[in-house]
Amino acid sequence: MMPSGARGTAGSGRPAQRVPRRLAPGRIVLATHNAGKLREVSALLAPHGLDVVSAKDLGLPEPEETETSFLGNARIKALAAARASGQPALADDSGFSVAALGGDPGVRTADWATQPDGTRDYARAMAEVARRAAPHADRHAWFTCALVLAWPDGHAEGFEGKVHGIWVHPPRGDRGFGFDPMFVPDDHAQTFGEMEPALKHAISHRARAFAQLAEACLPPRGGAT
Repeated sequence: MMPSGARGTAGSGRPAQRVPRRLAPGRIVLATHNAGKLREVSALLAPHGLDVVSAKDLGLPEPEETETSFLGNARIKALAAARASGQPALADDSGFSVAALGGDPGVRTADWATQPDGTRDYARAMAEVARRAAPHADRHAWFTCALVLAWPDGHAEGFEGKVHGIWVHPPRGDRGFGFDPMFVPDDHAQTFGEMEPALKHAISHRARAFAQLAEACLPPRGGAT
């Protein structure tokens, strides 16, 4: 049986060419309980005629993230939200990586900030990253974002973007969220925590993953709901 989303020519001898599934204008569930991600992704989706509701607004639980890759964890979240809501769902899994720490925090970025009571303290997490990385000369760091769009029937499409730069400490700026205040992207002087939101959204890891998603799967910009 041909896998979902794949097409080919019978008897052509050529491998089937996979065609991404496109999303129709309407409502989409954003599989997150993170207010910062909701703001950023909602702003990206709005021009495509998509009305966003979060998993938190629908009372959906956060599934356990058991994969070892950003795409794997985003897929878990997107499929869980799509099946629970009966609507298409988009999940973001992103993280901050530091070369001197072997790529950590990486896929466990949120865990580094999670406190015993379940709250997240990113100021403490940034201080811990700086403490561990400070003895090393290499300041290379990067953000990764994986986006997975899933449908209730189990079909899913995934995309990944990265932005490289350096880590700095102490943190600078009060914009953005997470590790943004300690990351300066290449060819810029400001941290993500200092940048105007429009500039960050234009160059971020999330914007790069979203550009791929939009080209492959989203309704054209200006679509009406």
